[in-house]
Amino acid sequence: MAKHILIFGPPGAGKGTFSSQILKVFPEINHISTGDIFRENLKNQTPLGLKAKDYMDKGELVPDSLTNELVKDKLETNVGKLWLLDGYPRNLKQAGFLDEITNIDLFLLLEVSRDIITKRILGRYSCKSCGAIYNKYTLPPKKEGICDNCGAEIKFEQRSDDNEETLKNRLDAYEKNAKPIIKYYKKKKLLKKVNAENTLELTGDQIKSILEI
Repeated sequence: MAKHILIFGPPGAGKGTFSSQILKVFPEINHISTGDIFRENLKNQTPLGLKAKDYMDKGELVPDSLTNELVKDKLETNVGKLWLLDGYPRNLKQAGFLDEITNIDLFLLLEVSRDIITKRILGRYSCKSCGAIYNKYTLPPKKEGICDNCGAEIKFEQRSDDNEETLKNRLDAYEKNAKPIIKYYKKKKLLKKVNAENTLELTGDQIKSILEI
């Protein structure tokens, strides 16, 4: 079984959803998300978290060197464990750094058409009362305007950063940065492509097959 797995794909590919599907079949695997690493360090005001906060407060990108240290710190607490890493690496230098500190067994590339990604991201909204997630196109509430979970009134409202122009820019930037990373892991014979148009329908056996078990 692959011990150390990278999950990679464009915004809206469903990396978090697919990770959750894997954990249902293999609860012993630890899901490590770079977003969670940052939030954890910021919340606990660790030295690395405080350094990251300085950049974020200025509206600047956290440099690779600091992101690398945050990831390394987290992986050191998972030595000897099974894990899947979501949201890293984001460029070739980070991929090279990852090779220096650990072994990667499998690089899962989630593939989804731009049309589906657009519907997933531009259609998403949530209940302000309980936080339940909905999608105008793919997952509307059973009764229009009423939350399935808590019964509160809800209406479709896009997040301010969820618009077609912003999404196009994000996807273009992803494709530019992703190509060399995908090529890097393909050359190492670690690449496996996954059709992520509906990972919720994958069976346990199909997930085991994807993880090469």
